[in-house]
Amino acid sequence: MNWLRKIFAKPQVNDDRDTTQSNAYDIIGGDTVIRAIAHDFYQQMQTRPETQNLLAIHHSPITESEQKLYEFLSGWLGGPQLYQQKHGHPALRARHMPFAINESMRDQWLICMRAAIENNIKKPEHQQVIIQAISTLADNMRNR
Repeated sequence: MNWLRKIFAKPQVNDDRDTTQSNAYDIIGGDTVIRAIAHDFYQQMQTRPETQNLLAIHHSPITESEQKLYEFLSGWLGGPQLYQQKHGHPALRARHMPFAINESMRDQWLICMRAAIENNIKKPEHQQVIIQAISTLADNMRNR
């Protein structure tokens, strides 16, 4: 009988978040929206003339950077801590220290992120809150 329970048991998900808490991840649409934001972010970076300096410091293939952004955003917005499970604590400032991040680079990054958020999050009030929070985060990455 135990084998039958195992077959019909819900799959175990390594998700250490409290799903009873309301959070941005769930409010904006969960995994599908987070993936879309990460993908759109890198599409923006690759197609906008004003973000080519930012694109130049990203390693190829860009899909690896996109995956890491998706994993980070998942946890940062209250979803599964995918980045932490794979790579440990994000330690964003330390991980970005090898790159010269000045106001211009921060602004290029924010141009792409703002567009990705606006393109993929439906409600303007949700867009505004997340853009404000991510802008503070981006400003903290400046090291020049």
